[in-house]
Parts: sequence; C-alpha cells; structure tokens
Amino acid sequence: MSQQHISLPAKLINGGIAGIVGVTCVFPIDLAKTRLQNQRAGQQVYKNMMDCLVKTVRTEGYFGMYRGAAVNLTLVTPEKAIKLAANDFFRQHLAKDGKGLTVFKEMIAGCGAGMCQVIVTTPMEMLKIQLQDAGRVAAQQQKPLVMSPTKLVTTNTLLSRSYNSGTVVTAPRAVSATQIAKELLRTQGIQGLYKGLGATIMRDVPFSIVYFPLFANLNRLGKPSAEASSPLYWAFLSGCAAGSCAAVAVNPCDVVKTRLQSLNKGSNEEAYNGVVDCISKIMRKEGPTAFLKGAGCRALVIAPLFGIAQVMYFVGVGEYILDNSPLRFLK
Repeated sequence: MSQQHISLPAKLINGGIAGIVGVTCVFPIDLAKTRLQNQRAGQQVYKNMMDCLVKTVRTEGYFGMYRGAAVNLTLVTPEKAIKLAANDFFRQHLAKDGKGLTVFKEMIAGCGAGMCQVIVTTPMEMLKIQLQDAGRVAAQQQKPLVMSPTKLVTTNTLLSRSYNSGTVVTAPRAVSATQIAKELLRTQGIQGLYKGLGATIMRDVPFSIVYFPLFANLNRLGKPSAEASSPLYWAFLSGCAAGSCAAVAVNPCDVVKTRLQSLNKGSNEEAYNGVVDCISKIMRKEGPTAFLKGAGCRALVIAPLFGIAQVMYFVGVGEYILDNSPLRFLK
C-alpha cells in the first residue's frame, strides 16, 4: 500500500469492509475449494468446482453453499484489517528518508503481516472448515444401503451432519460455530482452536511475502508519473493478479492446513500427526498433484478479495466514514 498518509483506523475500516464484501461474493467457491481439497484418491464425491456447487445446492439447498459464512464474515474484518494494516506499518518503518523499499524489504514487511494475521486466521479457518466440510463427509459416508443413523454419527457427534440424497440416513442436528468452539475449548482448551497453526503460518507468511511486493510493483507500473497514483482499474487488476499468483504458489500449504484442521473424517479417511506426517502421507498415497487440489478455486477466491481491498484503499471508504461520523476524532 502506497498511501502512507492513511490513518490506522481508516486502514482497519478499509480492510474490514473489503473482507466482508469479498467473502460475501466468493464464499461458495471457497466452500468448493475446502471440499475438493479434503477428497481422498478413490473416494471422490465431487468431480470439479461446478459439480461440487451443483451437488451442494441439490442436497443442502442454496444456503448450503454459505455454510460457515457467518464465522468467516465475523472474523474476516479483523483478519484482513490486521493483514493490510500490519503490512503498511512494517513498510513505513522499513522505509528510509521516504525512499522506496527494495524487494527484500517489501518481502520482510509481508512476512511480518502474515505472522500478525494468523492470530485471527487460525481459529477462523478451524471453525469454518468444520462447517464447510460437513456436507462432503456426510455424502462420502453414505452407502447404497440403509445405514444406522448412530453409525453415521459416531465419528464425531458434534461435528457431523448428514444430508438425504436418496439413501435412508437420518440427519443429526445442525451445529453452529459457537457450539464447535465451546466443545473444542472444553475438551482441548485454547490449543484446540489453534490446531494447524504451524500449517497456517506456512501458508500465510509465504503468501504475504509473495503478494505484497508483487502488488506494489505491478501497481507501480500503472502510475502515469512517479508522484501520481495508479488508476482505479489498475489498482483492482494489480490486486487480483498478485492475489491469484500468491494463492496458487502456496496452495500445497493450504491443502496441508485444510487436512490437518478437518476434525471429522469420512469413512476410510486417515488422520494426520502434524505437518510432516500429512505431507508424507499425501505424497505417498495421492501423489504430488494432490497438493494442487482446489488451486483454481483458491485463485478465484483470493483474486477478487484483494482486488476489492485495493479499491477500498483507492476510493478512501475508511476516510469518508471517519470524516462523516462521530468517529472522526480517531483520524
């Protein structure tokens, strides 16, 4: 972000609004990404993103595509705000005498931003994944004969939910993110919400190291002069391009994170004992291509999220809100 004169409260507002708008637009694709990444070889429920969305609507209804959106919308504001504001903070402190940053320093600033955001990202992803993946687990567990509802629920009573798609299966009561969080805190303590923290750092730190320098340099190409700002459309396209490139680059880490944070497994799906165990088992049983599962979906999710974020900064939504509300004293 080059607008270094923007106040911290304005940055937080810009990042928060961008996160809410972006998540609302692309959440169904994110749900498809999670379900595709969790599929094991030989146990595929969905063929691709469109097949996943169609089957989700057919078995769970339209709002099934937004399962887990509430927790994401609640926590995406602090997550995106921390990420964008932290990057600005580190960029300003690494700059000397107003001179531009080297690529290495831009990467350091991005690294700092990624480290800061995992405080919110890890529990948010932990809760979101349980809700997003419930439909896939239920569909994968269903067999072409009548199953006992107790057998279907025994894997994890709290986190399981089945959906009737022709097989006689009784659906357990739906659970919320709050219920899952309470159960994790009761049984595992705070570390339960931070399961997969190492994998989340492996994903988010490299993402920020790639994204922020790439965006800054792409955005710089659109400036008519050294002192002028790039056009609105160029800022949006730069954010989309940098976001999609960074998303695909770290997709293997996202697959590992998703597998580790999925508490409820389908039938014949094994558990993993940490990052190294997860990587070795995926490589041995599914091959290297498994690490690219959901890469296209993730690029489609991340690109508009960060494109919208740049537009919010460009338009100055946060500054407008502060100027025209009782919160103007925060500027």
